[in-house]
Amino acid sequence: MYKQSVEDPGKFWGKIAENFYFKKHHEGEFFDYNFDISKGDVYIRCMEGATTNICYNCLDRNINNGHGDKIAFYWEGNDPMDSTSITYKKLLAEVCKFSNVLKSLGVKKGDRVAIYPMIMELVVAMLACARIGAVHSIVFGGFSAESLSGRILDAKCDILVTADGVYRGTKLINLKEIADEALELCTQGGHTVSSCVTYYFISSTSMQMVWNKDVDRSWKDLMQSASSECDPEWMGSEDPLFILYTSGSTGIPKGVLHHVTGYMLYAATTHKYSFDYHPDDVYFCTADIGWITGHTYITYGPLLNCATSVMVAFEGVPLFPDPSRYWAIVDKYQVSKFYTAPTAIRALMKFGEEPIKKYSRSSLRVLGTVGEPINPEAWMFYHTVIGNSKCSIVDTFWQTETGGHVLTPLPGCTPTKPGSATFPFFGIVPAILSDEGVELEGPAEGYLVFKQPWPGIMRTVYGDHQRFERTYFTKFPGYYVPGDGCKRDEDGYIWITGRIDDMINVSGHLLSTAEVESSLIEHNLVAEAAVVGKPHSVKGECLYCFVTILEGSEFTQDLVKELKEKVRHHIGAFGTPDFIQNAPGLPKTRSGKIMRRVLRNVAKGNRDLGDVSTMADASVVEVLFKNRVE
Repeated sequence: MYKQSVEDPGKFWGKIAENFYFKKHHEGEFFDYNFDISKGDVYIRCMEGATTNICYNCLDRNINNGHGDKIAFYWEGNDPMDSTSITYKKLLAEVCKFSNVLKSLGVKKGDRVAIYPMIMELVVAMLACARIGAVHSIVFGGFSAESLSGRILDAKCDILVTADGVYRGTKLINLKEIADEALELCTQGGHTVSSCVTYYFISSTSMQMVWNKDVDRSWKDLMQSASSECDPEWMGSEDPLFILYTSGSTGIPKGVLHHVTGYMLYAATTHKYSFDYHPDDVYFCTADIGWITGHTYITYGPLLNCATSVMVAFEGVPLFPDPSRYWAIVDKYQVSKFYTAPTAIRALMKFGEEPIKKYSRSSLRVLGTVGEPINPEAWMFYHTVIGNSKCSIVDTFWQTETGGHVLTPLPGCTPTKPGSATFPFFGIVPAILSDEGVELEGPAEGYLVFKQPWPGIMRTVYGDHQRFERTYFTKFPGYYVPGDGCKRDEDGYIWITGRIDDMINVSGHLLSTAEVESSLIEHNLVAEAAVVGKPHSVKGECLYCFVTILEGSEFTQDLVKELKEKVRHHIGAFGTPDFIQNAPGLPKTRSGKIMRRVLRNVAKGNRDLGDVSTMADASVVEVLFKNRVE
């Protein structure tokens, strides 16, 4: 299958496309593209001329095939007592109603709609956009008003869909207040959002809301009078589907733009094969839909495969009401396929095995990881403790830009190595390049690149195609450059070594932060580690390590010596860290990613941290400065 997917992609993907409904089929080549910027503008086109609708394929097609009464989603709120479910038939009715609501507010094909909360209605809103041809731009509910307004302004969104509030643990977040502030900032920026549709999720008297009758609309009121029938808008294959903003190296978010057909085929295929999905599975992805993982592996991929999924209101690490939350949900719904981040696994490791072994987890078959390379110790904990040594571990590498998995084992098929993303998915042709752009053969380490497109790859940066070309195609013309380093071992397995900007040059030796972190975290007292470079008068850069130890343990100079020796043993004398600091907490985004930019500033003693609006807990920074070592 892989051989055909890279040598005759038209035949491979064409066969998969037969499983979906197309109003009109494409003519000519399956792919038309140019990856070489020296030969002209970069472009990717897939099944051009075909027309379809991804919402129709997610819902109507499955209902027409007799699955209308199948559960599409089990919903778990922040409070364990808050749970519900929705069938495919009921979901379609809600989507059609909100499609008609959007039309009544003047939304038409090509218009942009911003969506802000992580609630069940978020899926309804995004599918409604897809149904009528509007482009959804979902903004993670933990972002600030400034971040929200920046994304609305960049995409010139006409409508904002939000909720009154949400709970995160015991904390109540007033989303409407943040949305109002964002809309005011948009007005100051020269763009007025015509309508803000608010869903009453909390309805708490303790939460004050300002209601602007010129802009604010009630979800409930609008839905009451809306028809539950709405014909889909038939979209061209290369019509835009959604914008999703991702961090840029310059600090200005990039609006990654995905299109209809290619994304649809890739989301469905990666979900099916990466998780070995079968019709009787219950699938649980812990992500927030504000991130690409939630787009592809909560909404589109599972629905295209007529899956039953668990959706949760909390993102990141579920420590409320206790660290057993995931496993209570797994047993409650008999989840067989589970997908989470290494950050969550490492955080749960701090609490030991007891909270996990309170629950059976006997239904689990496949355990996936996403978001960052998983260190071998966390991989083994995931496999032996969480998976009872009987589950396949699927370490997936991909990006917002790729639309779906590009490097991943196939469960039950690919022999795995802890910490390796293993091999390319169907249609993916990776290579490793040297600094000079030469393809390296055999065991090697360098820049990860991809030599040809796949259906789910992004098409451009919204409103800035030059940035798209500059970011991904100028460093090595002829290749897509994701910005990650990797190494290939003697068996051909690929290991992601971290972002290129997370590579540290120590005395001419290029070290990956992930490699050093894996060495540190192997120590039985270390729960988490983060490594950055610090300027050094002799070496150029040296290693500065932040280490979080297990609760109840003591950070001592003996521990520091042991950790340095461990790194020295794994990497060599040149890789010995100069500094190891006690870090009770690490600065992270609300999606759980470590903010290395902040850590670099701490290492240098620079308190000018720049924009920290996405940081989940800013209080950890002062503790880090206090514990800083010279």
